Amino acid sequence: MNEPIPRSSTGPADLKAGWLGLLTAVLLSWTGATPAQDRGTPAGQWHYQSGDAWGTRYSPLQQINGENFSRLETAWLWRGDNFGPSVDYINRATPLYVNGRLYTVAGSRRTVIAIDPATGETLWTFREPHTTRWDRSMRASYGKGVAYGQINDRDVIYFTSPAFFLWALDAETGLPVENWGSPVALADFPDTGVVDLLPDLLADWGPWLNSGLDYDPDFGIPRELGYITSSSPPIVVNDTIVVGNSAEQGYNQTRIENVPGDILAYDAATGDYRWKFHVIPRPGETGHETWLNDAWTYTGDVSSWAPMSADLERGIVYIPTNTVTIDYYNGFSPGDNLFSTSVIALDVEDGERLWHYQIVHSDQWNYDLPNVPLLADLNVDGRAIPALIQNTKHGFIFAFNRVTGEPIWPIEERPVPQTTVPGNWSAPTQPFPTRPEYMEPIDLTPDQVVDWTPEIRARALEILARYNVGGPFLPRNHPGFNGPLNIRCEGGVNIYHPSIIDPTTGIMYASHKPRCSGGLLQPGAAIDDPDSIMTTGTTVSRWVAGRGISLPLVDGLPVFKPPYNRLSAYDMNRGERIWWIPVGEPTERVKNHPALRGVDLSDWGGGGFASQGGETIHMVMGDLLVYTTEGLRGIPQLSDNGLPLLHAADKLTGELLATVEIPVTGQYGMMTYRHDGQQYLVIQVASSSFPGSLLALKLPEN
Repeated sequence: MNEPIPRSSTGPADLKAGWLGLLTAVLLSWTGATPAQDRGTPAGQWHYQSGDAWGTRYSPLQQINGENFSRLETAWLWRGDNFGPSVDYINRATPLYVNGRLYTVAGSRRTVIAIDPATGETLWTFREPHTTRWDRSMRASYGKGVAYGQINDRDVIYFTSPAFFLWALDAETGLPVENWGSPVALADFPDTGVVDLLPDLLADWGPWLNSGLDYDPDFGIPRELGYITSSSPPIVVNDTIVVGNSAEQGYNQTRIENVPGDILAYDAATGDYRWKFHVIPRPGETGHETWLNDAWTYTGDVSSWAPMSADLERGIVYIPTNTVTIDYYNGFSPGDNLFSTSVIALDVEDGERLWHYQIVHSDQWNYDLPNVPLLADLNVDGRAIPALIQNTKHGFIFAFNRVTGEPIWPIEERPVPQTTVPGNWSAPTQPFPTRPEYMEPIDLTPDQVVDWTPEIRARALEILARYNVGGPFLPRNHPGFNGPLNIRCEGGVNIYHPSIIDPTTGIMYASHKPRCSGGLLQPGAAIDDPDSIMTTGTTVSRWVAGRGISLPLVDGLPVFKPPYNRLSAYDMNRGERIWWIPVGEPTERVKNHPALRGVDLSDWGGGGFASQGGETIHMVMGDLLVYTTEGLRGIPQLSDNGLPLLHAADKLTGELLATVEIPVTGQYGMMTYRHDGQQYLVIQVASSSFPGSLLALKLPEN
């Protein structure tokens, strides 16, 4: 069982001077323990969606520091709503900064934009011509950015569109690169600068080959076969562009057929096709035996919708994957289902699999991997290890040698509860890493039940007695189930607040909060809608995702103890959590709750237990850990003036150094760059007044 951290050691205030000195000395001794490697981003720039090829979201810039951080002021605010509507004001596109310009995407059209980094002025835009394929995309508003590369010393911006085209644009003009890719037989499409990804995806896929249909570049894949789109940008690894993809969320699907999200690669200089990796293995390929009853022939997804990372010097690209077509039910695809919910290491030259690890077998919990695989060079027990760290939705942290795939610390296959749903199939065991400790407890034991007052605790225990509460692999129930409903407790990361790592120290930072929830399945026929944009395939699944269930509150209070939202630091050299800080303040409901009169709330970590508090978005720059609370997923932390707050903490200890107000709540991520000698900090922000926008901060000119 994952034991909670005692309250007496909850945060930086408890760090003793001697312990802090020892920590600093040890961290300094680790720095530089292995030769520095090229992460693909020169100091002061930001060449990848996640900062560098290693996915770190780290920058060495230190013009903005703990002493002057509170003096930050708005440099510019760039409006994203000028480029079409998006869902819930979403902006997950982290800009790149390359050679004096910012590049990003905006709106559901995923318009590509170049921005002046000093003024926020839009310099050029590019919008893909309209297609029915774009109309059909379920992920149009979720574009996370663009990729950068060079062709004969010419800066080029690459991006994948919701309609699943790959583009190469001149970074100076925004025009499609000449003599790149191939013509598309559609009106308004140029003869150059673009690749239609669908023909290469479909070329050796049985359902398409056996369909006898003619390819329609406007409509794309026939609905009875499936649909594919994109959300994260491609990644340029040396001279190869590796393209991921995305499918409709499995909890919205009702039919079992879909197209596999195979990984595609192209020559960065010409757009010529290079290779494809089958995420659902064919006969004779590794993992084919994990697909029982010939499910590999018809079902799909296993897409790679989260960002990818790469070891440039070794020419390895790392792919995090999604689940099979329908979440919460795998009766139509029995077996472990490689390479679903896995991290895969591929040789970028030929697409050959170097190693893989399946994080969840036969994933029926929507535990697809939301975080870019983080790379770092660690020193573990005196051994230099090129590492890969994969964070998960259920709060497990997996650490591997990124060259060999060997786990750094043991990972145990443990028996897990089995499904009781008629016709379903579940794996008998699941992998449990032994280090580091899980982000949140993976159960709800009596000592973790809220005990602000004896009365509150008694009522919480009464609520728990109505359910079967357990760990992260409790399966969903079905409507005919006779017994207490399953509630699984865990807590990890998600796409809204990606984890990051400081490559100079090996410290990883993750935002997380506990969750105790479950749900039911429902008959697929009860909700199947053949006219819905989300419906693909022909065969209605026996069961599909139904109503979600959360533990009831105790007069508006959660049944488990605070903190309900925290930011943790893990020393990945030792596989240990070294500190965590609470994030957020008590809500008015908590502070004014009649049952809590006379209760000293400061005894609970000094905050961080506002049950509706948003997770943190964060990055490391120089010696600072910079973070703010994300507003769309909850209530952001606000100043006395009602404005969102941006914090700077000591990255080694978590000690809060400075705070500044910002005019709009943050969302998803942030980045930093140096332009004309000035450091800028850019935050993705979103509100009803400023949907899908970018906020740039800088120090005063004097």
